[in-house]
Order: sequence, then structure tokens, then C-alpha cells
Amino acid sequence: MKRFGLSKKERIKQSKEIEKIYSVGKTCFAPSKKIKAIYLTEQSDCAVVKVAFAVSKRAGKAFWRNRVKRVLREAYRQNKSELLEIAASSGKSAFIIFSPVFLNQKKNSKVLLSDIERDVIFTLKKISGEL
Repeated sequence: MKRFGLSKKERIKQSKEIEKIYSVGKTCFAPSKKIKAIYLTEQSDCAVVKVAFAVSKRAGKAFWRNRVKRVLREAYRQNKSELLEIAASSGKSAFIIFSPVFLNQKKNSKVLLSDIERDVIFTLKKISGEL
């Protein structure tokens, strides 16, 4: 896998996995309460970190929701290396779903990478502490 890429193998695609994460997973909020991460860690023989990004329709119009997902993906992609190393050394797999909480189009007409990146880094550090 590429160090800064985000291949299809690293994404959660199956609805069974998503349902399992939402039902059994733990929730981690960023300090600014803009982003939450629902995650599930499992012991496995091949350590994998898979991720998904979800934005509710109530958050805003389609172009704004797509922008939020793109920014979340970019923030994760740039900061995932430490989490991957910890998962490989511990032999655990992590499944993460990122979604905005108090981030919507009415309050935040512009979403910048610098605003979201701090929160993504915080949640990744908290998740890596549990691996």
C-alpha cells in the first residue's frame, strides 16, 4: 500500500461491516465537537485499518456534504501512517467511520482542511492508544 494513498482495500464497503461498527463500536469525539469517529478494534492475523466517511443529509446540500467528505478523506490520508504502524506492531485491525457532528452548512459555509485536520489527528491518536 502507498504511504499517502487511500486504496479501495483501505475503505469499508460492505454494509455488514458498517452495521457492525455502528452497533458494537466505540465513539470518540474531537475536542471541538466538529467530528466524531466510531471505531472498532479486533485482534487479527493481518493488521488492517479500514475507514469510511459519512455525512448526514441534514448537514447540508450535496455539494457541501461532498466537500466535507473530501476534506475528511484528505486529512485522514495525510495522517494515517502512525496508526498503520501501531496496528501492524500490535496485530490488531481497526475499522473507523468519520462523520461531522456540529458541522453543517448553515453554521460553516466554508470547510477548510486546516479546520478539520486537528480534529482528525486527535481522534486518530485516541484510537491508536486503544490498539
